[in-house]
Amino acid sequence: MKFRQRFARYCSPFAWLLALCLSCGVVACKSLPDVEPEAPAKAVPTIATTKGTLAPKQASALAARRWANASGNLKALAALEEQATGVPLIAGNKVMLLFDGPATMREMMAAARVATSSINLETYIFDQDQVGIEFADLLIEKQRQGVAVNVMVDAVGALATPAAFFDRMRQAGIRVLVFNPVNPAKARGKWELNNRNHRKLMVVDGKVAFTGGINISSTYANSSLFRSRQKPDQVDGDKVGWRDTHVKIEGPAVAPLQWSFVNLWVQQEGGELPQAEYFPTLTPVGDKIVRVLASDPDHESDIYKALVVAISEAKKSIHITSAYFVPDQQIVDALIAAAKRGVDVRLVLPGVSDHSLIRYAGQGFYDPLLAGGVRIFELQIAVLHAKTAVIDGAWSTIGSANIDRRSFIHNYELNVVVIDPAFGAAMESAFNEDLRDSKEVLLSRWRHRPWSDRIKEWMARLGEYWI
Repeated sequence: MKFRQRFARYCSPFAWLLALCLSCGVVACKSLPDVEPEAPAKAVPTIATTKGTLAPKQASALAARRWANASGNLKALAALEEQATGVPLIAGNKVMLLFDGPATMREMMAAARVATSSINLETYIFDQDQVGIEFADLLIEKQRQGVAVNVMVDAVGALATPAAFFDRMRQAGIRVLVFNPVNPAKARGKWELNNRNHRKLMVVDGKVAFTGGINISSTYANSSLFRSRQKPDQVDGDKVGWRDTHVKIEGPAVAPLQWSFVNLWVQQEGGELPQAEYFPTLTPVGDKIVRVLASDPDHESDIYKALVVAISEAKKSIHITSAYFVPDQQIVDALIAAAKRGVDVRLVLPGVSDHSLIRYAGQGFYDPLLAGGVRIFELQIAVLHAKTAVIDGAWSTIGSANIDRRSFIHNYELNVVVIDPAFGAAMESAFNEDLRDSKEVLLSRWRHRPWSDRIKEWMARLGEYWI
């Protein structure tokens, strides 16, 4: 659920408008960076391992082995992406795709149950409902067993959650930090109402990490029909699930994910973390090469830069699944340019949404995209909440960032990029499954949509910067 929706539900309209206007006055001039992937890049990307950074010859050899079956020049793409973001690749990881809330919660709880040292949990929403209570009970039990449990939850995301829910965890010894409080009197540092922590991350014992789009909430308890044999017309309308994607990561890439949690805890003046082995020695456990991108409002978004570079360098295909799609002009232009040079550009966007305002704002871009050769599909049988992309079947990203200005300018977000043909094939398979339950939007029909919808799109576009 987005910032405006959560905040407006629990504040008077006047108070909400006043607070938003105050924050607008501070950050209204912010804009997204120009990304120029055509600029010369160094020949070989930086690849880090548990033994240090590989020499260029070693990095080139590793890239040649891992990316031998890829279409396009992944080495050049990786180097351009590093040039844009300044973030190296990390080798030696195992990455598991997780689909929808129930499967993800099972994996996260299973990992938490065997924790022996620490559990760091960062989430936008932590609801007091069946799933939230079960998760909280598990964290309390692990704290009682001597595991250091630290929880960071966004203040706006937690507006619906009673304070007593978090107090119960605190009484059990868990450190709970409410990120960027709505009430400025409770802020420990700089008060930034409009800058929210939208990340979803859990790190267990510094060795296993989970990240993606899924919050701790029963909202996700109804799984979508992803990979189900049940046909869409057999679905009970009252049981529409949520379609989302998460990943489980093991290996050296867990360290920068852990660092992103610790760093943000310190920035928020969350107090001293209890002693634990947060950064154990990590050994290679797989063959996946990963880039960890943690963005914040004080810096240009590396997630945005990486996406623009990958789209601009695409040779065969761009397949994006986006829950909240309100792109800026640079992304629109890059998608159309890719389609015009023969790249298969397809977007899976919401046909059912929890936020109609954002959906209408996104639909305001349909006409130029469709006219430019981009194919758009709307998922029909689930609330789409996934934020993923797979490009040329080998470059993949999964995380918390939506394709909108809020994510790229105002939110703290976390995405991982996996450059691997085998992982890309799994992402492509998932994308094709979503296409199965989606309906294509055709330009000829789109241009005959009701005028009432056009007016809603126009009105939503007026406020697209803030939604």
